Amino acid sequence: MTSFQQRKAIGDAHERYVAEQLIGRGWEVGFWGQGLLSRALQCALRRTDSSIRWFPDLIAAKARDLVLIDCKGGMTSQRTGRHAVERSAVQAHLQLVAWTGLPIYYVFDGLDVWAPHDVLIAGWKGRTALLVPGPRTF
Repeated sequence: MTSFQQRKAIGDAHERYVAEQLIGRGWEVGFWGQGLLSRALQCALRRTDSSIRWFPDLIAAKARDLVLIDCKGGMTSQRTGRHAVERSAVQAHLQLVAWTGLPIYYVFDGLDVWAPHDVLIAGWKGRTALLVPGPRTF
């Protein structure tokens, strides 16, 4: 299995886990984003700089709340406990929040939760990512 395939399997499992956890808390959850596209379209999108490559994985509603969720399975360092979010994803998500008026949350391993603005403010710059401490769970 290639590195991408391994990361994809971890990400898919984490998306299902987060969806199950939200459903158990009374949320209606739908899968959204790149995960619904064919493998060929996912690969083509990854080769672009388009912000749509960063569409969140889930959309969830409870009562009057509607949120977008980007699941970050396998993005937590075992050594430091810090979470990684690509800088380009944070920038795209800040634009998506402005465009849609909907909040976006990153949900990491252990169900730690961060919003893009919080990541931007609290994050340390890594090579390609912003690193934030954990945990902040929902």
